[in-house]
Amino acid sequence: MSIEILMPALSPTMEKGNLAKWLKKEGDKVAPGDVIAEIETDKATMEVEAIDEGTLAKIVVPEGTADVPVNQIIAVLATDGEDVKAVASGSGTAPAKAEAPKSEAPKAEPVPAPAAAPAPAAAPVAAPAPAAPAAAPAASHGARVFASPLARRLARDKGVDLASVKGSGPHGRVVAADVEAAPAGGAARAPAATASAPAAAPVVAAAAPAPSAGAVLEQARAFYEPGTYEEVPLDAMRRVIAQRMTEARQTVPTFYLTVDCDVDALLKLREELNKAAPEKDGKPIYKLSVNDFVIKAYALAFQQVPDANMVWGGDRYLKLKHSDIGVAVAIDGGKGLLTPIIRKAETKTLSAISNETRDFAARARNKKLMPHEYQGGSSAISNLGMFGIKDFTAIINPPHATILAVGTSEPRAVVKKGELVVATIMTVTISCDHRVMDGAMGAQLIGAFKAIIEKPMSMLV
Repeated sequence: MSIEILMPALSPTMEKGNLAKWLKKEGDKVAPGDVIAEIETDKATMEVEAIDEGTLAKIVVPEGTADVPVNQIIAVLATDGEDVKAVASGSGTAPAKAEAPKSEAPKAEPVPAPAAAPAPAAAPVAAPAPAAPAAAPAASHGARVFASPLARRLARDKGVDLASVKGSGPHGRVVAADVEAAPAGGAARAPAATASAPAAAPVVAAAAPAPSAGAVLEQARAFYEPGTYEEVPLDAMRRVIAQRMTEARQTVPTFYLTVDCDVDALLKLREELNKAAPEKDGKPIYKLSVNDFVIKAYALAFQQVPDANMVWGGDRYLKLKHSDIGVAVAIDGGKGLLTPIIRKAETKTLSAISNETRDFAARARNKKLMPHEYQGGSSAISNLGMFGIKDFTAIINPPHATILAVGTSEPRAVVKKGELVVATIMTVTISCDHRVMDGAMGAQLIGAFKAIIEKPMSMLV
């Protein structure tokens, strides 16, 4: 009996993936453990291994296909003794049969709901309703309505009279978002039942905040002349980043706390430790960076303020035992970022943190991290100091309740013991979820971090 190969779920949150490459072709023999394909998620490129033996009879989803849903059939395997050609021809019809109900379902839903309910309740109104779309073109010829092609198509589908819609585009042009916000039937329904006007207001308010991607694109295009821009489609990673960051801004009530840290002692200790690093094959076995000290200090700060080591759980908190610190790594070419996690960072030496961070960063840039290496964690660090950024605020990545933004270390004039001196200062800002902690607890956490980073010897004991 033939075996269907399904799009695997490579992480608990994965819903879709891109089928990047087939490593086997139709007619190839396949054994358990053979790598047959490469799947791209928003975070990584992973290999898919066969779990059964047979012949790859049919590739249903070609390589390069994006947004393939989890558990969709991607190939069919013929077992020993089966006619490969027969299996291949049979698998070709299977997806069509499976998808047929999906295409019919949307047609079946609208028929009973909108048509049956309004007809008996408002028979006099039902008669003019079909005439409205037919009259719209006539009105348009009399007084031309400037509207985008997408807006006109949506207006036809919804039965909206474009002449009654106020445009929000350039020079009053009607765009798709305007049509989506308009009640079905446009202004034709308003005079028919003035008493129902208050009921229409919530409908407009509910539809306006969530224009479709097509409407947003149409609105953006309206502001620029054709040929003056290039459209760059979002890849899977950028799409997820956009969704997650929008969700964070809309749902996480955030406050920010900033402190300046004197890192002269840290820089001196770092130099001494790097000089004392043992060598292997002519190379030092570690090379500490300022970020390695930041990770360690942040991890120890959570242990000193354990009530801050929590994440948001909807109707409760999850209080974590260890300090699992994520480190934001930018993908080359501005293609996004990943946040691999240093597990139990409070227990690890600076050299171990340094080597682990370098390994994670190299694999993150090539999208070779495994899901368990970037999921979860207590908090995260975003360090833009290497780009010369003095200070900034970072967006919390739910369910985390905090994120630490680290700026560059630079000489500044400061007052010490009543005298003006020059010190190397690093500005850090912590973003805090007010649902999980208040200002006092956030101040304790960043205060503990400042105390540790300014006395770096405490990280060695």
